[in-house]
Amino acid sequence: MATVTQWIEGARPRTLPNAVAPVVAGVGAAIGIDAFSWWKSLLALLVALALIIGVNFANDYSDGIRGTDENRVGPLRLVGSGAAAPKAVLAAALTSLGVAGLLGLALVILSGRWWLLLMGAVCLFGAWFYTGGKKPYGYSGLGEIAVFVFFGLAAVLGTVYVQAGTVSWPAVGCAVAVGCFSTAVLTANNLRDIPTDREVGKNTLAVRLGDTGTRRFYLLLVGVPYLVTILLGIAHPLALISLVTAVLLVTPVKAITGGGTGPGLIPVLRDTGLVMLAWSVLTAIALALG
Repeated sequence: MATVTQWIEGARPRTLPNAVAPVVAGVGAAIGIDAFSWWKSLLALLVALALIIGVNFANDYSDGIRGTDENRVGPLRLVGSGAAAPKAVLAAALTSLGVAGLLGLALVILSGRWWLLLMGAVCLFGAWFYTGGKKPYGYSGLGEIAVFVFFGLAAVLGTVYVQAGTVSWPAVGCAVAVGCFSTAVLTANNLRDIPTDREVGKNTLAVRLGDTGTRRFYLLLVGVPYLVTILLGIAHPLALISLVTAVLLVTPVKAITGGGTGPGLIPVLRDTGLVMLAWSVLTAIALALG
């Protein structure tokens, strides 16, 4: 029987910025076009948090029963380590995804943005089939695309649309930037796992690109948000304040360019997520004030 601490670790709290950051950026963009609604923003945040926790438990379950996590280097996995029974982790995954679905349905009904039902359904299917099912797309190198779409484009633009009934160009810029940051988090994770993933036939994009190519891809991903910042600054000069968050990337970038491997890459995930959150907060404030 897993302890409470192990269950919390199994939920992967280090990934929570991937859920919070896009909603924060979306809220800032919504305020910028005078469309802010506190309760819609809160519901959007709860949906994002429930979804990412559900994804994490679903991945733990699916990778665990396949044996993918038996020799992993990173933090605890409940099924792979034997700390929790697969059925218990599956129940946690389905419960979390169910909560996300119900909250999302409530948000759609209360807001009247009915077409978002389709987007919500796609997000739930994407959450499960990332590592679940007979042919999980995460095992074919498509995980990064999914993260960019779901935790970048869908999360940011969905947050704006559910409040405003439209999206703005600054919102699109935020969606691209947050999507790149979020994808960089996954890229660092998959870079760490290249040796073990290759052994079990998990052909992530990192496995396909190789060690050097994956490190270059990470650097590209964390660079794009600052190009977006400069473009946003043309119409919203206050947005340029977000450039200061580049300082926080020094440590993770050193780990990537310095050839860090295994446990040495674990802090990169945390630090990249925190940079994403800091960028989102500052950009949201700038758009709101602008």
